[in-house]
Amino acid sequence: MAAQLQPGNTRKGNPWRLAVWGAAAGLLLLPAIAMQLGAEGVHWTAFDFVVMGTLLGSCCAAYELATRMSGNTLYRLGFAVAIALGFLLVWINLAVGIIGDEDNLANAVFAGVLLVGAIGALLGQLRAAGMARAMVATGIAQLLAGGYALVLGSMEGGMLSAAFAVMWFTSAALFHKAAR
Repeated sequence: MAAQLQPGNTRKGNPWRLAVWGAAAGLLLLPAIAMQLGAEGVHWTAFDFVVMGTLLGSCCAAYELATRMSGNTLYRLGFAVAIALGFLLVWINLAVGIIGDEDNLANAVFAGVLLVGAIGALLGQLRAAGMARAMVATGIAQLLAGGYALVLGSMEGGMLSAAFAVMWFTSAALFHKAAR
């Protein structure tokens, strides 16, 4: 189906599968180990572990989908960058917030950034050219969210959004090259 439509699709296996899932498991274990060692400031609840496990599992599953969609290395890398950015955006917002603290309602604007990316990916049918356009739109949405952060007085939110936007555009460039 769609997997067969991708240019450069050689249907090769995923040599990174073990590393991706292992890194996710390792990230989930870090706070558990830190809490056992009595690290100051690390107080996770069972709910925190469930949320982070769900987030990490979703990211790994999305990467598995990408590897099935195309054997093109640039496509896979573009997808990996997008997944990592989405993960970091959610993680930062849940942990400390981008605008103010994690309880600041203004941080909901960053969910809109991810929504733009998800809708764009679906409209582009996860094909490389469509994903390139979706990542450009996501980068623009990230810049707009950063502008909103600046208006609210969060220089950190504006700067972080600019850095994220650069990486969304990097993902777009990788997808664009994969589409050729």
